[in-house]
Amino acid sequence: MEKMKISSAYSFLLLLLVLLHLAAEVRPQLSSDFYAQSCPNVLKVVRRGVLNALKSEMRMAASLLRLHFHDCFVNGCDGSILLDGSDGEKFAFPNINSARGFEVVDAIKAAVEAECGGVVSCADILAIAARDAVLLSGGPSWTVLLGRRDGLVANQSGANSNLPSPFESVDSIAQKFKDVGLDSITDVVALSGGHTIGLARCFVFNNRFSGDDMPLESNMASELQSLCEASSDGNATAVLDRNSVDVFDKHYFTNLVSEKGLLSSDQQLYSGDDAAAKALVVAYSLSTTLFFADFANSMIRMGNLSPLTGSAGEIRKNCRVVN
Repeated sequence: MEKMKISSAYSFLLLLLVLLHLAAEVRPQLSSDFYAQSCPNVLKVVRRGVLNALKSEMRMAASLLRLHFHDCFVNGCDGSILLDGSDGEKFAFPNINSARGFEVVDAIKAAVEAECGGVVSCADILAIAARDAVLLSGGPSWTVLLGRRDGLVANQSGANSNLPSPFESVDSIAQKFKDVGLDSITDVVALSGGHTIGLARCFVFNNRFSGDDMPLESNMASELQSLCEASSDGNATAVLDRNSVDVFDKHYFTNLVSEKGLLSSDQQLYSGDDAAAKALVVAYSLSTTLFFADFANSMIRMGNLSPLTGSAGEIRKNCRVVN
């Protein structure tokens, strides 16, 4: 009987050690109240910074949203897109002369540091700012899960290979989504709806009137061709969502149904061979409620891509450089 008691105690101790080891291996998860004690006003501070930026330039809403998207698709949502350096993600082909809003992030970070120094990551600031940019443009809100830490390295080659291109097919873009953990075509179409705000350079859409096999409404084609032919460097810009410039709404999808998608990759969602994508475009063009709900859910999923938590990474003091 005594041997049985010793054996049972040993087994219990062994089990306890295994459970403790497993618990140590599990990283803390993101949570909506991560800063409730350490920086309770962070959401207010970021909201104020985004609002000030949009008062100066409404286009900044699209820029902040895009920064979060381009951050999460490379190394996960770790703020690596913000790092300076010629080998950084800022100078990757999809971002160079295109990604913008870094000064706005700097200003928000400075305000957050003044509120609670060394506590809130740049990655979390990007996630909050993207949500606020959408909301303040008339779009949906969602609960931003927090607790990300900042990465220590940028990944320029990853940015060049992982980020979807406006010249790619729906299948190719969907595969890039799957590669980072977004497996549903709903994520592809809903997040493409972020193009309801913002601008694009001639460089990324001049194929629409010169050989692209996706349809384009004739008047729009003529206007775009005239715009781009007058721009020798390809940097002239056009609105992504024709006739609905700065408002986050379902009009982007209405345009796709009317063959007025600015980017080839956008128009493919409706005019291409993917029946599921086309069905979603039609559904979103008819229902703001559905689009907003799916967009918010996809943003939450994207914001959860491979975050650094616990003791991984760091809390940068300056978003442009590691500590």
